[in-house]
Amino acid sequence: MMLRTALLALAITAAPFAAQAESAVTIPPPAADAPQGDGLETAVLAGGCFWGIQAVYQHTRGVKNAVSGYAGGAQKDAYYQTVSAGRTGHAEAVKVTFDPKQVSYGKILQIFFSVAHDPTQLNRQGPDTGPQYRTEIFPQNETQAKIAKAYIAQLDAAKVYKRPIVTKTDTMKAAFFPAEDYHQDYAIKHPYQPYIAFNDAPKVENLKKTFPDFWNDKPVLVSDAAKVN
Repeated sequence: MMLRTALLALAITAAPFAAQAESAVTIPPPAADAPQGDGLETAVLAGGCFWGIQAVYQHTRGVKNAVSGYAGGAQKDAYYQTVSAGRTGHAEAVKVTFDPKQVSYGKILQIFFSVAHDPTQLNRQGPDTGPQYRTEIFPQNETQAKIAKAYIAQLDAAKVYKRPIVTKTDTMKAAFFPAEDYHQDYAIKHPYQPYIAFNDAPKVENLKKTFPDFWNDKPVLVSDAAKVN
């Protein structure tokens, strides 16, 4: 993200990727999904800048909270300045808390692979490059791990994408560190910021078009959850 300091220059840089972001990929749901459980569950996903991933799930029905943060590194803490340098091993990620009675883990993954990011880009997404922008699923239990691996194999076998999926799934229960407050709800708070308009707003719009039954017009906000707690 490089702090998005020069907005005009960034808009020009992001423009070639805008057309790509505007087209969602139509993919089948997972052949196997998690059984419907009681209580809330979590999924941790990385797919480029966390602003866009967070915004997509904030508008997903059944999601109760979506927090931007860092996962997958070996260090015991993570901050934007260190993670953005690409040396800590962390990825920008989003922790999604969801009600499995309203949206299944499989549907969370289908949305992830359909509209949230491009799973065939290695260590980058659009204009952002580096291992911190990799595509990775951090399973929270063995069931999630099996479903994620099987789904990737299913999509590769169906040749849904022109290139192989490079999404990693091997890091189990990685420590998750919430990002700084100014990163939370960023796309909702700054819809006209050029980076958001070019790269992330199309993802949210594609969620609405591709998954109308799972569209939540009013986004769930981290700031609202903080007020309740």
